Amino acid sequence: MSEQAPSIADFLARIATLEAAVCARDIAIAERDEQLRRERAEAALRIQRLQLQIDRFNRKAFVRSSEKLGQMQLELEDLETDFAASVSDLELPIVAHSDKVRVLPLRKLNPNLPRKRVVREPSCACCPGCGGDLRAMGEDSDEMLDLVAQAWQVMETVRPKYSCRTCDKIIQAPAPAKAIARGKLSYAALAHIMMAKWGYYLPYYRQVQMMAAKGVDIERSTLARSAGYAAALLDPIYNRIREIGRTRSKIHTDDTRLPILAPGTGKTHKGALWVYVADDRNSGSKEPPIAWYRATMGRAGESVMSELAGFAGTLQADGFSGYVAAVHM
Repeated sequence: MSEQAPSIADFLARIATLEAAVCARDIAIAERDEQLRRERAEAALRIQRLQLQIDRFNRKAFVRSSEKLGQMQLELEDLETDFAASVSDLELPIVAHSDKVRVLPLRKLNPNLPRKRVVREPSCACCPGCGGDLRAMGEDSDEMLDLVAQAWQVMETVRPKYSCRTCDKIIQAPAPAKAIARGKLSYAALAHIMMAKWGYYLPYYRQVQMMAAKGVDIERSTLARSAGYAAALLDPIYNRIREIGRTRSKIHTDDTRLPILAPGTGKTHKGALWVYVADDRNSGSKEPPIAWYRATMGRAGESVMSELAGFAGTLQADGFSGYVAAVHM
């Protein structure tokens, strides 16, 4: 016996059921979107509050709150990361509004960065529909920030030798100058090692591990000695910067206490890191800003006196007595 065909009433009932299901789904999606937007607004408000607190701590120059400030910055970073992960589906490049579509503006990348242009041509040289010839009518362009992996390489310098057929004199190009005599590190390698150590706070043993992962076999003691040689090479530049700074009419200085390893003892002493800055651009000065640093084993006033020997301008500093002695020396 054949089955009876569904009636119009059955179709209408199914349609009503589907419409109810679609309506329930739309309501659930709307509630979910509203909940996400509410959480997003709360997270944005908390980010603003944290940022205001961080700015307030930054303005309090004489309050020792660096540890608390660091904790707040870490909390802010974690919050921003979680916030971006939770609302990624809402931040689409194209947002629809009832009767129109709005394209969100994209942030421009730094125009000074090097660029690599990749052109993606169609897979066929003719129209896939009719086989007709193609003519150019413009292009779409999109930019992404890319990372070129750091690569260590061996730079081999070859100097061929030639002899004169007449007098047997040997001719050869002179050897290029090296940063370190008989050293195996180029100027660029030395600059990278020193910047990683003092600019990004990467100790030598970590640099050794990172270099080993890229096939470079080098000892930590080699990096330490090489950095010492490089510091000696930079000493004339440092002295010249300090010499120019002493001729300025106004210098700002401050110091930060920090532990310094005493050579040969294995122990640390409470040293100081001093900074000297001359920058009057906000007052209309055309002189370029200048800054130099000095690390000392203690916080004696003699350190300032020796560093500012010959300076006859205005010194901006806190109430440390060593500054007063330096001004009146």
